[in-house]
Amino acid sequence: MHKDFRTILVGVDDSDDAITAFQYAIHRAKADDAALIIVSVLESDEMNIYQALTKDYIHGERQELEKHVQDYANLATKAGIRSVRTVIAEGDAGEEIVKTVIPQFNPDLLIIGAAAKQGIAKHFGSQAAYMAKYAPISVLVVR
Repeated sequence: MHKDFRTILVGVDDSDDAITAFQYAIHRAKADDAALIIVSVLESDEMNIYQALTKDYIHGERQELEKHVQDYANLATKAGIRSVRTVIAEGDAGEEIVKTVIPQFNPDLLIIGAAAKQGIAKHFGSQAAYMAKYAPISVLVVR
């Protein structure tokens, strides 16, 4: 039996797996006429202490991430998704998505890539596995 989803949350960064996850999320959102929420996480553990103390660095990183996520949103809109939102979270990707983003937006499906260069899921063993185990909603891990 096929379940229609009303709200789909997709995690993105600049990895090939995240791009594949995003493409699938667009396909699924179109098929179900679902809203799409695009999330990316600014991970503080990727910064050294000097960068973490430098407001200009964090501001620059965040602006770059916001532009990146907005590019994804523009693609989703062009693909015909009627409701597209973007979210930038900060901290540990898996924990932020499971403990903050999902409760705040109440999606019924999370789509993530299995591996990533940086950001949302550095490798399947950590972030993606964490989200698949602890998310209170269905999780689709894309390779």
